[in-house]
Amino acid sequence: MIRVAICDDHEIVRAGFKHIFSSSNDFRVVAEAGTGREALDIARRQVCDVLLLDIAMPDQSGIDTLHTIRQGQPALPVLILSGYPAQQYALNLFKMGANGYLNKECDADELMMAVRTVFQGRRYVSATVGELLAQSFDRDPNTAQHTDLSDREFQVFLRLARGATVSEIGIALSLSIKTVSTYRTRIMEKMGLQSNSDLTYYAIKNHLLD
Repeated sequence: MIRVAICDDHEIVRAGFKHIFSSSNDFRVVAEAGTGREALDIARRQVCDVLLLDIAMPDQSGIDTLHTIRQGQPALPVLILSGYPAQQYALNLFKMGANGYLNKECDADELMMAVRTVFQGRRYVSATVGELLAQSFDRDPNTAQHTDLSDREFQVFLRLARGATVSEIGIALSLSIKTVSTYRTRIMEKMGLQSNSDLTYYAIKNHLLD
């Protein structure tokens, strides 16, 4: 029996996932969360074998939540289920320690196979994500610039793109202003951008903002 926790801010989505898992005796949904902080509480209580995590969560994004989980519960399998296409987030989330990435439009059989895979200690890589990984190894010029960012840089990038100040980011991520400024400089250099406005435009163009 695989104990599953479903972390998504939409109740109807959680209900749909629960219905899928109820069709098999191999799974049992043991916890649900509608916010990032609730997801962290589930991870810290160690009540599940696999945690399903959405990216767009209120109060704390799934990206920030994943980063915190990896600091405290590095062995907990986390499967990202998102409405965003894989090319927008998948590579960065794998670098941050996600065990798998699925679009919410996946079918029930693929969802259950992905949960079984990460439960066994392996990473679940769909055909789409596999192609993206291959492109990153080949240094495909069409690969989006944000996929070269580290996990912390990616967190800072998204907050800057949403208009947060360096001070606000420092408070949210428990970093000094100097450290955040250093990350900002690295982000600009890696992405070949000049200003926060450029970051926002890039994020909008690549559908990285809600």
